[in-house]
Amino acid sequence: MNAVDLLIKQHRSLEDAMEKMLDTEDAARRKPLLAQVGDLLTVHIASEEQVFYPAVRAKRTEDIVLESLEEHLSLKRLLADLLVLDPAEQTFVPKFKVLAEQAEHHHKEEEENLFPKVRKLLDDEQLESVGAEMMALQEQLRQEGNPRLAVTEETEKAAPL
Repeated sequence: MNAVDLLIKQHRSLEDAMEKMLDTEDAARRKPLLAQVGDLLTVHIASEEQVFYPAVRAKRTEDIVLESLEEHLSLKRLLADLLVLDPAEQTFVPKFKVLAEQAEHHHKEEEENLFPKVRKLLDDEQLESVGAEMMALQEQLRQEGNPRLAVTEETEKAAPL
């Protein structure tokens, strides 16, 4: 699958899963929903950081990619906080709302600023190749199990470019 199309599809899936979490009043249902959101977010971020961003790094994209890496750090920190927070805690939902808002902002910036430039930088064959590499990494992370748990080790500083 084309890398940009894959990322956009995953943005919508993440947003839907986050909305489902925010619509849930039952604190007991929040834990499994957070696990789902956390795994989706973690494999998405990992594939961007390890495959997509290095593949699209160019003078015309470097500033956007560096900003995206800082946004990823913020998302990882929020997710790490949520993973240890009791879903019944009064700060859980507000913190999750911040995560959802920041993720949506990040998606919008990528889709409006980065992806159009990437479509000009890479041809269809390159986009397909990057997409295949991203999907392979994502599958590997899922196979290893509970990818969200790795995020707690990645909150010190933004991933390198």
